[in-house]
Amino acid sequence: MKVLCHPESSFFPAHQTRWRKHRDLLRLQVQTPLVFPVKDRGRWIRGKRICLTAKAELDWATMDQLGLSESDVQSPAISTSYRSLNLPKPNQTVLEAQARVCTGPTQTRPLGEEQAFKVLDTILRSAKGDLKGEEEVSRSQLGAFFSAMTIRANVFPEATQWSEGEKKAMTTFWPLLVRVLTPDVIFLADPEGTIMGGSSIGPQFIGQGSCEMRLVGALREILAGGHLGYEEVQGVMRDVLPLKTESQMSSGVSHSLLSAFLIGQRMNRETDRELKAHCLAFDEESGPTPVADVRSLTHYGEPYDGNTRYFRSTLFVAAVRSCYEESCLLHGVDWMPPKGGVTEEQMLKFMGANTNLMPSHAKRLLEDEEVGFAYVSQREARPSLYSLVGLREHIKKRPPLATTEKVQQFVKARGKEAIVTGFYHHGYEEPLLMLMRRRGVHSGLVVKGEEGALSMTTRLRSADASKGLPVNYCSGFRSLSKQSAFEVDGVSRHSFSLAVNAADYGFQPTDTPRTDRSVSKNIELGLAALNGEKGPAYDRIVLNAGMVDHLLGCNGAEDVSVALDRAREAIDSGKALKRLLNYIKISHKLK
Repeated sequence: MKVLCHPESSFFPAHQTRWRKHRDLLRLQVQTPLVFPVKDRGRWIRGKRICLTAKAELDWATMDQLGLSESDVQSPAISTSYRSLNLPKPNQTVLEAQARVCTGPTQTRPLGEEQAFKVLDTILRSAKGDLKGEEEVSRSQLGAFFSAMTIRANVFPEATQWSEGEKKAMTTFWPLLVRVLTPDVIFLADPEGTIMGGSSIGPQFIGQGSCEMRLVGALREILAGGHLGYEEVQGVMRDVLPLKTESQMSSGVSHSLLSAFLIGQRMNRETDRELKAHCLAFDEESGPTPVADVRSLTHYGEPYDGNTRYFRSTLFVAAVRSCYEESCLLHGVDWMPPKGGVTEEQMLKFMGANTNLMPSHAKRLLEDEEVGFAYVSQREARPSLYSLVGLREHIKKRPPLATTEKVQQFVKARGKEAIVTGFYHHGYEEPLLMLMRRRGVHSGLVVKGEEGALSMTTRLRSADASKGLPVNYCSGFRSLSKQSAFEVDGVSRHSFSLAVNAADYGFQPTDTPRTDRSVSKNIELGLAALNGEKGPAYDRIVLNAGMVDHLLGCNGAEDVSVALDRAREAIDSGKALKRLLNYIKISHKLK
């Protein structure tokens, strides 16, 4: 099969004409010829040779064989091309400053005098209307920047409070800024009139409308370094989402206030109750959660902002595990800041799959004996949260949702359930496991994979590796009962933590394949591995399938070597590849 690549007109409208003129130049390649079944007039034809080559001509007849139209498949591209053209870009000068100051009490890097003067001058010129287009500083940026400065001044340790350069710049510019900034931004910069002094706007600000008034009340607590209750967080989120555009702000809340709310909670380091509130706030947005009639279901929570450097294996791992009745549900987005890396949705769209499926459709794919795994986009299942993509780009750093969106159950199972997520920053492994327990699953696993993703690697840890938990560190729990985690006590749940050394299980140390934002390269590596081509990508798929089976306590995986052999057999027999192709084809029958 030659993989067909075409941008949807709704996704790349500017490229439509160019594509029709040069579509023969856009091709995916996998060098090894593959033998796949293809469907012709309702009958399976076995043994037809279909070659995936990166430079071979597009075979448009294959579209008909898979039942696809031109608008069903995505242009091959680097991951950044999946960013919506409708999203306004942030001002880069201020965004660079946000990267330094919109973070935690120990990670923050105060601005030097030159940068502080440049940032405040940029904000002043933008507020006066002198900057237009991409140079304009958005309200989201203003909210994130000034709320971060306020939290640093109020509660951060001396080392990460304002530098002398920042103090000098603020003293110089604030008398000018207070004349042109809107009241909501002035409130964020000096909520009690104690930081800059001389203005009553902050202390008197209450917001416009009941939703914004509730948000302002919550912000007064956050800007002072405080925390919110479960109901308070959920109340704010449900009030303000789905987010309206800035042109619709007369009927919504100020983007500056919402940005401050999200980044402020992250800077104060969220409590368990705040994380639970974000995690569960929109569980019923798409109606009751479907329940799939499957024996076992694993929810994969990869970071939504994708991989920018290394091979992302989870999609291919899901195809492998589905071969032996370990059903897998993946979820994510087409593109997400701050990294804007390769995601499962990009790969599926590029290969021609339908990525606009609802949870009810995913249920059917999970139950299908020819598939056994599924992908659900946040865009379809949680449109309120997806409406924040643009705002999240403008606040620069990850909000609480970057943690909680990884622990979702868009479909439940009649049998056992497990959740697997990745993490990077030490200290978030326990909150993630807490959220999994709150979800009531039987087993949970967090993995410090490469790039903060959940994929374990076979490469050796370098001598100059950063301090802290090593890559391949795993922590989790598994219930020793068929009951849900809600119904068993702590004695019936086995907790564990370990650092997986792939060499202990017979894997040769190899460097992780680089993909560098290339969707097509990631697919090429994955498909070649599923076609049986041995190498680093093959090893990573086997390692991550077998080790997850073992750590989650899956049937038949008590012995790690047996679990790994089972994963190899699923690949070498061609079953895993067939299931991935089945997914692409069957997903279009569920429109």
